[in-house]
Amino acid sequence: MNASTMSTSAVAGRRAGVRRRVGRRVVNGAAVFALLYLFAPIAVIVVFSFNRPAGKFNLVWQHFTLRNWMHPFARKELTQAMMLSLRIAVLAAVIATALGTLVALALTRYRFRGSAAVNLLLVLPLTTPEIVLGASLASLFIQRGVKRGFATILIAHVMFCLSFVALTVKARLRGFDWTMEDAAMDLGAGPIRTFVRITLPLIAPGILAAFLLSFAISIDDFITTLFNAGNRITYPLQIFGASRAELPPQVHVLGTMVLLVGVVFLVGGALVGMKRASRR
Repeated sequence: MNASTMSTSAVAGRRAGVRRRVGRRVVNGAAVFALLYLFAPIAVIVVFSFNRPAGKFNLVWQHFTLRNWMHPFARKELTQAMMLSLRIAVLAAVIATALGTLVALALTRYRFRGSAAVNLLLVLPLTTPEIVLGASLASLFIQRGVKRGFATILIAHVMFCLSFVALTVKARLRGFDWTMEDAAMDLGAGPIRTFVRITLPLIAPGILAAFLLSFAISIDDFITTLFNAGNRITYPLQIFGASRAELPPQVHVLGTMVLLVGVVFLVGGALVGMKRASRR
């Protein structure tokens, strides 16, 4: 290899190294920007929960205070709306998780006529605009003479959460080794014992993720709830209705409290997963 060839190879190597470094920096910069874009609203909620506004709207930073956290339930209407949203979110998440897990098991474990249609129907609520879904449900309830309220909100939330649960659990079941169930039953375990001792622990992370996703989607829903709430006021509806007249700091405090509960669940799940991995 002559000197000119070696020089050309060195130049090409340096150029490739420069391109790799530039590409890496661009990717890292894009990732940082995306994270800032995602977490900036959350940071604003947390920071403004410690703000003492000068007027009725907690939108401009004035002074740091802990008074908002000392009296988080000072606004009765906000507290009642939050409690209603929490009740609906918990019930909707529990029901949707139970039904969605069974649907995912049936679609993954068994082959039956119509399974392709069921898979398509699971995706439809995710692709249907919320305003169409909410208006259709409201029309159905009105035509049937059903009084809209807590029950209709719960039915609506279970309906759109069910798809999220089924698809999330299906993703967890995709790599499941079904021969473990067969081995357990060959050793004398019944179907229920096999499910409780073998299948359920292995798919529990997917079920927990589906539950938390359903809870977050339910407590945050506005459009579908607006059409089917009747005279019941959930937390998003309360904030929307009151935001034109007043936005007290308790809105940010209650939102931060819900955020902290979610963080606790996520950290707890991560620690449990790390502990299980260390035992293997």
